[in-house]
Amino acid sequence: MRYFKVTLLIGSLVVFGVTILIEGGVFGSVERLLLHGAPPVPNRAVLYPLLVLFAYGIAWTTIDIPRVSLKAVIATGAFVQVLAMVLILPLYGVFFSPFASLIAILCSFAGGLLYSRSEAGSRKRVMRQILGDRVSTKTFYALLNGPAPLNLEGERRDISILVCEIFNHDDLEASLTAPDYVALTNSFRRNAADFLVERGGYLDECDGESLRVVFGAPLANLDHARTACEAALALTERLDEVNAECHGVWKQMFDFRIGVNSGEMVIAAYGSNRLGTFSVAGEPVEFARRLCRANLIYGSRILLGTNTFQISETHVEVRPMELIQRYDDGSREEIYELLALGDVLSFEDLERRDLFWQGVICYREQLWDDALGLFHSARSGSGADGPVEFYIRRIEQLRAGTPALDWTTARL
Repeated sequence: MRYFKVTLLIGSLVVFGVTILIEGGVFGSVERLLLHGAPPVPNRAVLYPLLVLFAYGIAWTTIDIPRVSLKAVIATGAFVQVLAMVLILPLYGVFFSPFASLIAILCSFAGGLLYSRSEAGSRKRVMRQILGDRVSTKTFYALLNGPAPLNLEGERRDISILVCEIFNHDDLEASLTAPDYVALTNSFRRNAADFLVERGGYLDECDGESLRVVFGAPLANLDHARTACEAALALTERLDEVNAECHGVWKQMFDFRIGVNSGEMVIAAYGSNRLGTFSVAGEPVEFARRLCRANLIYGSRILLGTNTFQISETHVEVRPMELIQRYDDGSREEIYELLALGDVLSFEDLERRDLFWQGVICYREQLWDDALGLFHSARSGSGADGPVEFYIRRIEQLRAGTPALDWTTARL
């Protein structure tokens, strides 16, 4: 919309200015000098439509196209077309004066070029260079047409990070041929990346094992934590469908887990002129990755950091997982398993969640028998529940006097 408005402005000014020259007889005077006599009356049915076409068309292409060389090629092509019409139209008995169209092309090109070199005019080119296809088309144009200037030098902002990683790479690589391994893992990357980007995320990283998506930057979103949680839950359903397809083709599936964390991070354009990109930095980014990997400990699919839960508490259903040491000061912080969006769990699921919650409380008070009974009651009859089995196993280890690890103070 921003470029469309500027195109209308430049094109209208050019049409208005050239029309004054036409009606003022300026071009007629030039034609009399060149033809040494009174020229035929120009055909206005041809003259004015071409004037409008070239004024607005050249202004639009010059503003919208990022490469200067391509801008010049299009303007030159239009220039050549006008000159060719001078030779062709008289063959059909139509006198064509080229001056109005040529002046319109030159003025629109100059106006568009000047604007494209300004901060506002170069916005699309810079965004395309920095963001590429890492955001959806909707997000890209929301940023392009937004009133706020692009801040690529760096700023601190509260955002949410979603990390999704495959954890059975070695097994997949050992059991599949190289092309099949690449095809299967690419199905994960392609589907997960496209899915999250279309839900408003920014694809910060996507490598052979994992992807990292940002919510709340570069396009600001006050509901970034809620959006990230909704995306994480929807992504598990999508990847389960992809896994079913992979099993049908290769008899193999990828084991994926998700971590979501929110906090204040530095967002900026990082890198060099050769390889620069928009990205985020800060301890919350690394903690999102640690949450993702911690799913392997608990047997869960999605883990949330404390900040994410506190921001989106009224919109999600969770259960507490562990008090972990996040910082070197010895303080501990709760992490949570994301179960579902708010108000969608059945009565039985809510009852099992509450039993699990009570079991965790008894566990922390070292009431082993009470905790064990509650966790057994929280077991699902429809299948294995990783976190429930984790706590039952841990209590049995503690009661036997051989805990595998002092998990209450372990750092993930």
